[in-house]
Amino acid sequence: MAAPSGFGARAVKFLRARVRLLFDRAESLLGLAFPPAWNPLLNLGALGFFFFWIVTASGIYVYIFFDTGVTQAYDSVEYMTREQWYLAGVMRSFHRYGSDALVIVAALHLLREFGQDRYRGVRWFSWLTGIVVLVLVFVAGITGYWLVWDKLAQYVAVVTSEWLDALGIFGEPIARNFVAPGALDDRFFTLMLFVHIAVPLVALIVLWVHLQRIAKPRINPPRGLACGAFVSLLALSLAHPATSRPPADLASVPGEVGLDWFYLAAYPLLEILPAPLTWATALFLFALALSIPWLPPMRLARPPRVDLDNCNGCARCFADCPYDAITMVPRSDGAPFSAEARVDPGSCVRCGICAGACPTATPFRRASALSPGIDLPDLPIAALRDRVEAEGRRLSGRGRIMVFGCAEGVPLEGLASARVGVVRLNCAGQLPPAFVDYVLSRDLAEGVLVTGCAANACHARFGILWTEARFARTRDPQLRRRVPAERLRTLWAGRLGRRALEAEIASFARALEALPPPAPVRRAPGLPATREVERA
Repeated sequence: MAAPSGFGARAVKFLRARVRLLFDRAESLLGLAFPPAWNPLLNLGALGFFFFWIVTASGIYVYIFFDTGVTQAYDSVEYMTREQWYLAGVMRSFHRYGSDALVIVAALHLLREFGQDRYRGVRWFSWLTGIVVLVLVFVAGITGYWLVWDKLAQYVAVVTSEWLDALGIFGEPIARNFVAPGALDDRFFTLMLFVHIAVPLVALIVLWVHLQRIAKPRINPPRGLACGAFVSLLALSLAHPATSRPPADLASVPGEVGLDWFYLAAYPLLEILPAPLTWATALFLFALALSIPWLPPMRLARPPRVDLDNCNGCARCFADCPYDAITMVPRSDGAPFSAEARVDPGSCVRCGICAGACPTATPFRRASALSPGIDLPDLPIAALRDRVEAEGRRLSGRGRIMVFGCAEGVPLEGLASARVGVVRLNCAGQLPPAFVDYVLSRDLAEGVLVTGCAANACHARFGILWTEARFARTRDPQLRRRVPAERLRTLWAGRLGRRALEAEIASFARALEALPPPAPVRRAPGLPATREVERA
């Protein structure tokens, strides 16, 4: 049994890598036209909310003119489309195209999270609720097609009702409402209108639940991107307004109806394949989608460890955690501080941003063991210091650079050289700013380069933002002012930015060589004396 399991894990890993590569390339291409903050693929969740509100607002306006009668439903929609095309007609088109856009961004958002491997481990809850929201969006969209009551609505109603009847759970077959012209009454449209309104409300509640494990979620896209999306929908609504097919006629079978493939792509299969097969396939795919976070399950590293001997309850780790995995609770050890940090392993993604925020995570500590108030047991600050010193001892020549790179950024393999030291982090935000000062003041390198995910695409959400703010001295712990700005660079290039990183290193090295040699400073332990000769 181990072999199939291993093969399945490898298959999922291969698929995930291909999906991520596809998105990385698409994001890079869109980056040529959009600034990082406006890149649509980096704002899929926020765009989903934006389109949801567009659909809601336009739906409310359309509802004002909609009549739920069997014949009046079609006539009221035609009135909006033909006679009040300049407002109600545009709103109808907004409703239609906004719904299509919502499906697109929601599906892309799920795929991107899968490719980024942000659906397993502690993120399983967001994945499951996201799947439920996507299903509810489809249900709401399909019921909306029924309300127009044209030939397409008739086709959708007949195929859907026959498919539901195959379950055998209804007292009377639903499809018999569509077998003859007199079989349908006004109550049906009242019911469908209720469902069409109630389902999005349920989806909104699930969306609220979906965000509960995310601190400071981005639910609004950048203003420029939102304006661009709005103008695009408006232009599409004016250039190609949504229109109805001929009115439904239960005395005839609909011919060519023109499907909306965003919502109704499966309907031809529902029509021609046996209902037991399509139901089994639908249930299997739904169960598969829900079980993906455990196919295979993620093996998480150990969560951050709080060392109360070095924790003064400053709450910086609490403020910087992107996932609300840290809470401040009353002190438990009798120390003269009001609070201590407590980590919830079920919410923590092990990014290490908390360790980078701790003021006691300073490599300058020598009088006692380097054990910060909060730290990652599997990649502790002490081990980072050891790695930095080991890399610094082997560097030689002018233009020496210490590169700190996160695990989700440019692959660092093969980057090290006689003048380039490489230190890997879980996230750029794991690096305490004191390490930059340590590298330069101990002459471990002449410059420090921090690299990681693409701009506005941090895998841990706030790693880039917090790092830049700490270096800019606007967020604690701040970079010391004695660190020369010309000896520190950052590059947010993403996984496909190897060439950009190599070019930045070469440019940085030339700039460092042109600078005067650093002033004599205290040598790090084990630093060869020849380094002092080189600097003289």
